[in-house]
Amino acid sequence: MSLSPITRRRLANFRANRRGWWSLWIFLALFLATLFAEGLANDRPLVARVDGHWFFPVLTEYAESDIVPDGLPTAADWRDREFRADVEARGWMIWPLVPYRYDSVVADLGQPSPAPPSWRNPLGTDDQARDVMARVIWGFRISVLFGFALTFCSSILGIAAGAVQGFYGGWTDLVFQRFIEIWGGMPQLFLLIILASVLEPGFWTLLFFLLLFSWMGLTGVVRAEFLRGRNLDYVRAAKALGVSDARLMTRHILPNAMVATLTFLPFILSGSVTVLASLDFLGFGLPPGSPSLGELVSQGKNNLKAPWLGITAFIVLGGVLMLLIFIGEAVRDAFDPRKLPGGGR
Repeated sequence: MSLSPITRRRLANFRANRRGWWSLWIFLALFLATLFAEGLANDRPLVARVDGHWFFPVLTEYAESDIVPDGLPTAADWRDREFRADVEARGWMIWPLVPYRYDSVVADLGQPSPAPPSWRNPLGTDDQARDVMARVIWGFRISVLFGFALTFCSSILGIAAGAVQGFYGGWTDLVFQRFIEIWGGMPQLFLLIILASVLEPGFWTLLFFLLLFSWMGLTGVVRAEFLRGRNLDYVRAAKALGVSDARLMTRHILPNAMVATLTFLPFILSGSVTVLASLDFLGFGLPPGSPSLGELVSQGKNNLKAPWLGITAFIVLGGVLMLLIFIGEAVRDAFDPRKLPGGGR
C-alpha cells in the first residue's frame, strides 16, 4: 500500500528530528523488553529439564513432588538451596537475567537493608531487601501500561465531548463548558483520599477515578477544530445533501481535528505516568508492595543514607518522561504544515 504525499512528508519530518526519532526506538525497546517482565526478572527458572522431563516454572507453578521423586507435595521453592541442588543433580535449568521478582526478598545479604549495589544486585536493594532492578523492570511496565490505558480512554471521551460541543454549538456548547468548569475545579486529591478510605486503590480503581477528570485534556482542542470545521464549505455542502450529523463529524471534520490531537498524545501519556508516580509517592496509588516508580521515589526520600535508591528513581522516571517529551516534539514537527521535508521551513 503506497503512502500519500502528505503522509510521506510527515514521516520525513518526524525522522528529521533525530532526537525524537531515536527516543521513539529507545522507548519502544524498553517497553517491549519490560512487557515480558516475567522472563527478565523472576525468582523461577525460565525452563528446566529434570530426569528427561521439561518444565516451565515461569509459566506454571509446580509442586516439588512433580519435579523430583522425593519432593514435598507443596509448591516448589526454586530459591531453596537443597531443592536447587537436587534439581541440578538430575538435570539443568535456565534462570532469567535478574533472578528475583519485584516482591522477592534477597537472602544472605550479609549487611542490613538497604544494601548498596553489587554484582549480585546491580542497583542494590531497598529497605525491605527487595532487588531494585527487578522492581524497576516491573514498575516500568505497569507505569507505562497505566499511562497508555489512561491516555487511550481519556482521549476517546475527550474527543467525543469536544466534537459534540464544537459541532452543535449554541446551548449544547454553553452547558458543556459550564459543566467542564465546575467539574474541573473539583479537588481531585481530596476525593482520592476519601476514595482510599472506602476502597483499596488498585490499577482499575485508579484508572476509573483519574479517567473521571483526565478526559477534559483534549476537549478544548477538539472543540476549537470542530467550531472551525463545521462552517467550511465542503461540510456545509455535505449537510445540504442530507449527510447525517454522525457521518459529518466522523468522516469530514474529525480527520482534520486529529492532526492537532495527535500532537498532544505523547504529552498526555507523560502526564499519565507522572500522575501514577505522584499518587504512589503520596501513598494513594497502587496497593502496598506493588512495583511502582513512585514507591521507589518514596524509598529514596525515606532512606537518604542509601543514595542509589533516589538516583535510580530519578534516572528511570526522568528518562521515561524525557523520551516521551522528545517523541512529542517530533510528532509536533511532523504535523507542522510549515515544515518542509527534512526539517526546513
